[in-house]
Amino acid sequence: MDPTTEDVLEAVGPRLRALRRDRGITLADLAARTGVSESTLSRLESGQRRATLELLLPLARIYDVPLDDLVGAPRTGDPRIHLKPIRRFGMVFVPLSRRPGGVHAFKMIIPARPAPLEPTPQTHEGFEWLYVLNGHLRLVVGERDLTLPPGEAAEFDTSLPHWLGSADGGAVELLILFGLQGVRTHVRADTQRPPPGTSPDGS
Repeated sequence: MDPTTEDVLEAVGPRLRALRRDRGITLADLAARTGVSESTLSRLESGQRRATLELLLPLARIYDVPLDDLVGAPRTGDPRIHLKPIRRFGMVFVPLSRRPGGVHAFKMIIPARPAPLEPTPQTHEGFEWLYVLNGHLRLVVGERDLTLPPGEAAEFDTSLPHWLGSADGGAVELLILFGLQGVRTHVRADTQRPPPGTSPDGS
């Protein structure tokens, strides 16, 4: 059964609250960035204020999402998925998930360069999981400097200084799951793998 207009509008507030918390933004910060009063934003998230285009447009710009994502508009029946690449830090991120809360999935593409870049580690809140599809990824997390070939996976706390780049200057493609909270994956990069042809105990 398709949702009614009333159902869609009632779901806007909780969706906006989840999106704001997922991005780690306070109501005060959001009010300063959008020009919408903190009390109006609070009423909008609690369902006491009806969503309008005038209120949703600045929120869509701040969150960098389509208006359809804010209101959870029903699909039109077109089976095609229209992915909008995001270009940041010289890399391409293709969002694979649409819901505002929870874990977000991306395909990340690191373009080929004449020479590998020097790491510039950053920190932010959350956890990140990744799986290398093609190329050789250089992953720096804290004191560790790893090279991950295709088929390798890794998981790390993004509050640690970290950096992702090409290990050899070639293009790298990987899948990334990112969330502020949640259960961690069970697949990790094995940094203690024995050389090929040896047993796990080194014999």
